[in-house]
Amino acid sequence: MKNRNDAPLTLAGAVRYFSDPDVCLDFVVELRWPDGVICPRCGGKDVRFLEKRRVWECKAKHRKKQFSVKVGTIFEGSALGLDRWRVAIWMIANAKNGISSYAIARALGITQKSAWFVLHRIRLAMQTKTFGKLGGEVEVDETFIGGKARNMHHGKRKAKGRGTAGKAVVMGLLERHGEVRTQVVPGTKGRTLRPEVLKHVEPGATVYTDGLASYRGS
Repeated sequence: MKNRNDAPLTLAGAVRYFSDPDVCLDFVVELRWPDGVICPRCGGKDVRFLEKRRVWECKAKHRKKQFSVKVGTIFEGSALGLDRWRVAIWMIANAKNGISSYAIARALGITQKSAWFVLHRIRLAMQTKTFGKLGGEVEVDETFIGGKARNMHHGKRKAKGRGTAGKAVVMGLLERHGEVRTQVVPGTKGRTLRPEVLKHVEPGATVYTDGLASYRGS
């Protein structure tokens, strides 16, 4: 394992440093599990590494005993290797004026669509300050935020109308005994809320919602 102090200072250095799959895997494992690998589904520490497949297997009795370092993180569900993810993270973190998905696509040799996916997941991790998803028991709800109509000037009150018109929709996710995440979403339809739940909550977690039909299938 390379010393973390050898971490690259340039883009060319990042490409070289993370080109070794073992170095890349060790780097991510050390960041995610500094005290030893833990099963992301049951929290157990009795696991073994399957070297040929580069995954771990939990010895506890439950479904989906095998897991990779990607499971339960922003990397999950992506066919891109950790080498490209790490270089993309380096690029985004070191771009003082931001960076476009087209620039990332050119640098990594991937499609703009894949680069857009990578860019948004990394920005999400920077906002939440973690690469992990919420797990265990997660409560999800949404609400409308905005001033009361009776407190508005007559002109604004007439323009916005009554009820939820003109108000922002804020979605909240609470991991019991853990983290809270909130964000503004464009609406309360299933096509908006369900993808957000899948983006923030790891597979196997128990999700509690109200009776809103938009959450069904999350």
